[in-house]
Amino acid sequence: MREFIVEADGGSRGNPGPAGYGSVVIDAVTGETLVERAEYIGVATNNVAEYRGLIAGLRAARDLDPAARVRVRMDSKLVVEQMSGRWQIKHPDMRPLAAEAARVLPRSQVTYEWIPRAQNKHADRLANEAMDAGKRGEPWTPPTGEAAGPGAPVEGHGEPRAQPQRPGTGTVQGRGELRDQPRPSGSRTATETPTPTSGGEAASAGAPVEGRGELRAQPQRSGTGTTTEAPTPTSGGEAASAGVPVEGRGELRDQPRPSGSRTATETPTPPPGGEAAKATDDRRAAHNVATTPTVGWGAPPDMGAPATFVLLRHGETPLTPQKRFSGSGGSDPSLSDVGRQQAERAATALAARGTIQAVVASPLARTRETAAVVAARLGLDVTIEDGLRETDFGAWEGLTFGEVRDRYPDDMNAWLGSPDVEPTGGGESFAATAHRMAETRDRLTAAYVGRTVLLVTHVTPIKTLVRLALGAPPESLFRMELSAASLSAVAYYADGNASVRLFNDTSHLR
Repeated sequence: MREFIVEADGGSRGNPGPAGYGSVVIDAVTGETLVERAEYIGVATNNVAEYRGLIAGLRAARDLDPAARVRVRMDSKLVVEQMSGRWQIKHPDMRPLAAEAARVLPRSQVTYEWIPRAQNKHADRLANEAMDAGKRGEPWTPPTGEAAGPGAPVEGHGEPRAQPQRPGTGTVQGRGELRDQPRPSGSRTATETPTPTSGGEAASAGAPVEGRGELRAQPQRSGTGTTTEAPTPTSGGEAASAGVPVEGRGELRDQPRPSGSRTATETPTPPPGGEAAKATDDRRAAHNVATTPTVGWGAPPDMGAPATFVLLRHGETPLTPQKRFSGSGGSDPSLSDVGRQQAERAATALAARGTIQAVVASPLARTRETAAVVAARLGLDVTIEDGLRETDFGAWEGLTFGEVRDRYPDDMNAWLGSPDVEPTGGGESFAATAHRMAETRDRLTAAYVGRTVLLVTHVTPIKTLVRLALGAPPESLFRMELSAASLSAVAYYADGNASVRLFNDTSHLR
């Protein structure tokens, strides 16, 4: 089976403004450029142009070989994450384009990969050529000569794809649509490259990991800054997942930072190779704004009052110390005597903090029982939320990790290797769990704006919420230890930003 690489890009000079896209199809084995596509599309946004470039590239690959595997490489975090199914598509201009791209080839044949802009020069050049041609009132035609080769500069086609920033403005990291806020003159920004993905939990994932103790995320001090790419502020774009900035030129909106905060700039990419290039790649990272809470898990005043979720894993059940898969499709065990004691200690600790304003629990017996103990101490009612249930582990329910490996070795290996694989017998995949948790998170965030809510749930939901907030990859779930009756906390702001405040705190159990 043939394999192609599709590199695509799009840009808009004005955003919205005169726009164009470029796409190139490359033979994955030989590296040969097979097809180039570019087009001036009139007035549009960067995101629309990027999607149009993707569609053109996929169609060109399909025309070459409709059975080929295609690896899409783009510097648009928005398009890559939305087409991978990890970010929701909320903007009405993007939905039909994403649907059109998904119909070009079967989903099983296409994968998506984010690359830095410096590695997408060929498609970027084609997009600029198309915009230049449109400016002259001409259709794009492939240039001739050596300059037409992959990544080669084209005479007279170096115009930027968006308007330069005005002095004294910058962008602030966030999810959803983005709008640039005033910054002190001279402040700068840098890029980020996390990829929010789906995750899950088995008894093995919930088991202690060798060499990894408890983790606590410390809040940043007020005045520290975030780092994120600085796309041109515009209208018509769409950002995406919690705490992850939009890579490229999407529409930005966020809350102003406190006085004294600042951002760092991305260092221009040096020529390929050498320590300087490696150092530049290593600097592509970013951090969420996480200022010191005012009271307990309270909100920093500069970002507005967040919806703060205090995440309590249920107490032990008879299956917990045996490290057996215990999801939503099994025997639904109740708490053990040890588990009930853990719930009482958690209730005491939470009552002493005095910040919990509501209690929401998974519908399973062990979480409802834990929540009831805490709610009684706090004088609150318990609301049941089905979205907080544990993953369904199918035929593995009640088995240990070793027993599953002995009985279903191929299924276990596939499950460990891909978030899209379901456990034996039609359980719930990690990807499905993550999608459910993202929807539940958004629903609860909207319902509890400005409030601190206790969510009594399970290992997979808690790890997934933390992973999504951090933008960590799926395998990170197997590298987190989450103890029974432990406390974690994540704050979600109105702009979509997330701040992990605490993870796997078990001090109340000692």
